[in-house]
Amino acid sequence: MLTKAYAAQSPTTPLSPFAIERRAPGPRDVAIDILFCGVCHSDLHSVRGEWPNIPFPCVPGHEIVGRVTAVGAAVSKFKAGDVAAVGCMVGSCRRCISCDDGLEQYCEHGFIQTYNGSTTGVGDNTFGGYSAAIVVDEHFVLRVSHPETDLAAVSPLLCAGITTWSPLRHWKAGPGKKVGIVGIGGLGHMGIKLAHALGAHVVAFTTSPGKIEAAHALGADEVVVSKNAEEMGAHAHSFDFILNTVAAPHDLDAFVTLLKRDGTMTLVGAPSSPHPSPNVFNLIFGRRSIAGSLIGGIAETQEMLDFCAERGIVADIEMIAMQEIEKAYARMLKSDVKYRFVIDMATLKQAA
Repeated sequence: MLTKAYAAQSPTTPLSPFAIERRAPGPRDVAIDILFCGVCHSDLHSVRGEWPNIPFPCVPGHEIVGRVTAVGAAVSKFKAGDVAAVGCMVGSCRRCISCDDGLEQYCEHGFIQTYNGSTTGVGDNTFGGYSAAIVVDEHFVLRVSHPETDLAAVSPLLCAGITTWSPLRHWKAGPGKKVGIVGIGGLGHMGIKLAHALGAHVVAFTTSPGKIEAAHALGADEVVVSKNAEEMGAHAHSFDFILNTVAAPHDLDAFVTLLKRDGTMTLVGAPSSPHPSPNVFNLIFGRRSIAGSLIGGIAETQEMLDFCAERGIVADIEMIAMQEIEKAYARMLKSDVKYRFVIDMATLKQAA
């Protein structure tokens, strides 16, 4: 079916109206009318061709919340009228060790991304949530139990939420643990909220003294200005876990030295150029680790959505019209958003 969308035709052209072909729902498919789509920094990297092998035209968007309009005959979890969500994945092999473990994001044959993923269906690549509708295999569709008034603010949970939730859970953030969150942006603000809700003692790191009050409001017990050597030094060798959300190259050693023996710093920000190499002695003397984490599996994404619904946790957002996406991207580059843009897809559907 022909569907309205916004697409980049090349790395140098702005996003503009585009028509895409969505497949008819198969036996295990769920068709969703998209209500809201969050704007991720990955969207900007992709449409600007800053990451390798980006296929064009590119329709971004992997923070999708909408309403089910139709389901295939073999679908059991959803029915027309349900509120449902789609995150960063729409497919995987479903048979490798990682998929069997519910960690489809580490599929040994490569998961299918919600946009710019390889596909055997219509088109050469998948098209994402900057569109009026989407059709997705039931396995990769998620239940949403938040109140309908919160649905726009739920959409960033499908990337920013799960990207921070997965490592916080894996490294057992909770009561009795001192957890650092580096960066107070789209990812970092969710990291603070979730670490706080899990019961950890949360320390937020920012380069901007102007964000101290905001970090406390999000749930941080302490806030450290990372440019202040005295403030940083006061926390030496004290963290069980640090979640680093910064997507720009920076000195990792400054944070590694804050870890306890056997502490871990996990990177979830993806810079367009590498970080300076860390000093190996900071790792050896303390058996410290630098790790990475990629989004989250479907089961843990559902766990995160349910956890957030029970506690009233959503992202802090600013709503925009689809036609304002280029202005939003320009503001993202200046970190001029608290903390996530979300597109009201009614603005796309109503456009001539």
